Amino acid sequence: MSLATQRVVFACFCAAVLTVAACAGEPTSPSAITGVSSLAATASGTHASSASPRSGDLHVMKDCSSYAGKAGDICTIKSSNLDAIEVDSTVTYSQAADFSTLPPTLDSDVVLNSSRPGNNLAFGHCRLNLATGAGLCTFSGGTGKFTHFQGSAKVSQPNPNAPIFTWDGTYSFSPHERTRSLDKEVD
Repeated sequence: MSLATQRVVFACFCAAVLTVAACAGEPTSPSAITGVSSLAATASGTHASSASPRSGDLHVMKDCSSYAGKAGDICTIKSSNLDAIEVDSTVTYSQAADFSTLPPTLDSDVVLNSSRPGNNLAFGHCRLNLATGAGLCTFSGGTGKFTHFQGSAKVSQPNPNAPIFTWDGTYSFSPHERTRSLDKEVD
């Protein structure tokens, strides 16, 4: 059976599952419809990231004016295109920056803590050249709404005179879907 035929059969199967659930009197939630739509879109050849709100591009801006390079210092999220990462969420750095090296570096585990109540934490690691403000942050799992969160983002500092940093990369919330890796770290 050709790949195109397999995709059509799979898409029809997904539509049939949704129809059977509806005919059986079972309520169909928006998440169930989205899941089946995502499967059908994937089967028809489109990318799941374009059809699913559970993965995609990540764009975050954070203010690090209170970061001094000590373990436990934080940066505060100022904007995000991802609803799960709300404005005023914080990023806490577990390790101190190393100012004894040239250039000074940050190589630290991080915890992204949601600004909303609850146990919503994402766990990651960031490596950064503090002279250029460039680096890479990766996230893998967490608690609450971040349980299956995966992310990889290049870090940049658009204005070297301001403590504002950006994350630009990809994310996913599926335990079976990995984010596209960013092949090259910035030194």
